Amino acid sequence: MRILVTGADGFLGRGLTAALATAYPAARRLVLTDRAFAGPAPSGSEAVAGDLGDQDFLRDLLEPGFDLVFHLASVPGGLAEREQDLGHHVNLLAPVALARAVAANRPGARFVFASSIAVYGDLDERPVTAETRPAPLLTYGAHKLMMEILLSDMTRRGTLSAISLRFPGIVARPIGESGHGSAFMSQIFHRIAAGETYDCPIPAASTCWWMSRKAAVSTLLHAARLADPIQTAVQPPVLHADLNEVCDAICRLTGKQARIRWGDDDNLRRIFGAMPPLDATPALALGFRADANLDTLAKAALSGD
Repeated sequence: MRILVTGADGFLGRGLTAALATAYPAARRLVLTDRAFAGPAPSGSEAVAGDLGDQDFLRDLLEPGFDLVFHLASVPGGLAEREQDLGHHVNLLAPVALARAVAANRPGARFVFASSIAVYGDLDERPVTAETRPAPLLTYGAHKLMMEILLSDMTRRGTLSAISLRFPGIVARPIGESGHGSAFMSQIFHRIAAGETYDCPIPAASTCWWMSRKAAVSTLLHAARLADPIQTAVQPPVLHADLNEVCDAICRLTGKQARIRWGDDDNLRRIFGAMPPLDATPALALGFRADANLDTLAKAALSGD
């Protein structure tokens, strides 16, 4: 088996690549790609730096073809909203070119796409189900939804075997990462653990969907191993909790007090902090699992998995 991971030097990408050698010990080739790499590639893998939007780079990268592709590369939502041309290039044009080229080189290849809950947009208090219609409020979410539709159509036609996973904000991202509108979800872990004061932009009662990187990696690996997907867009199960509840779990784990000043950014709250309950029955039936509880989430988030 030949495996490709895009966005391999990102937060989720590093977690996935660390697990792939164990998950696929007999893989013939494991190629990691990103615009640049901060360190050496894990043993047994090849790191290839470049721009997926560059046709020459993409052609060389995909020879002779891959059986399994994890497409994680993207520009985060906040940055994509500010820099529309960059978001359009990285979050739409490059993934479209990648999917089409993968299919041309290896028809029927497995393509696992990291989508986002940003596809939903402004939700009310009703639980999210498989029937909830996406209505993105951000360009980032619109691009993710466009890719979901394309991959679904390619799967229908048999050119790819694709599955799109709608991830929430994954915690806890490194403290220096920027561009994510949901950055506050990770910051509370780091700031409480360090005993620091933090100005959170939204109220303590704001409800979010939570997933650790460990659970996200397990989700990606499980998606790759499913039989040809019955459903091509999957909402994985998550933990549903408000910021106060998560802070309490962090405090229990670290023994520190939460020194947080809560804000009232209503726009940010609507997009990231007003998530209703989730009915993940279809995903659970396929074998996907969330973090066990908030204490497990906090431990994974602060331990670096």
